[in-house]
Amino acid sequence: MHEILQALITSFKLVGSCDPEVLGIVLLSLRVSLSASIIALLIGAPLAGVVAITHFRGQKPIIVLANAMLGLPPVVVGLALYLLLTRSGPLGSAGLLFSPSAMVMAQTVLATPIVLALWHRAAGTLWSHYGDLLRTDGATMWRSIMEMFIIGQGALLTTFLAAFGRAIAEVGAIIIVGGNIRGYTRTMTTTIALETSKGDLPLALALGLILILLSIAVSAAAFLLADLAGQSED
Repeated sequence: MHEILQALITSFKLVGSCDPEVLGIVLLSLRVSLSASIIALLIGAPLAGVVAITHFRGQKPIIVLANAMLGLPPVVVGLALYLLLTRSGPLGSAGLLFSPSAMVMAQTVLATPIVLALWHRAAGTLWSHYGDLLRTDGATMWRSIMEMFIIGQGALLTTFLAAFGRAIAEVGAIIIVGGNIRGYTRTMTTTIALETSKGDLPLALALGLILILLSIAVSAAAFLLADLAGQSED
């Protein structure tokens, strides 16, 4: 019990002193996860909009696949990307393995299905309410999608935050393709896993505390932005 209390005290000191190693890990985590979430949004949201407002062969399998991939095991994604990026793999010449770029790729693969599934449902609801009006106005498919982005900005923000939450909490895939290299590819989650296994609780607890505070801050910001969006519509 004494050791746990001592570890907690030390972890608070690490957070309060803005330890350079802790700060570097946090900044890398944010950079990788935000990059992956933005890429996932740019890929998934327009595709989900197309699926929501059009009818074409193979539409239902795409929807089923997107929802099925919500439970995609991160370690499988990491293994698949490792085989692609390793020196003997198809993309080995790019030299991306064990780099932040590889970690962004892994998190993007995991976050994109979330964007597809959530925004498809929201876009489908918006289209049922505003589709006839947009068609009467002569809106093209892409203009209709952009209009739904504007109208459903609250739902779009929620979709982005869900993707970001999936990305920032990920461990399995990024530890495989990132290698958890000190000062280069260590994120909060991979460092927590490593330091806990080594018995270094202060650093693990410090990063865990920051991760919790970050989650609370992101959720609070989402509610605030959604409230401001609602007030502007009124």
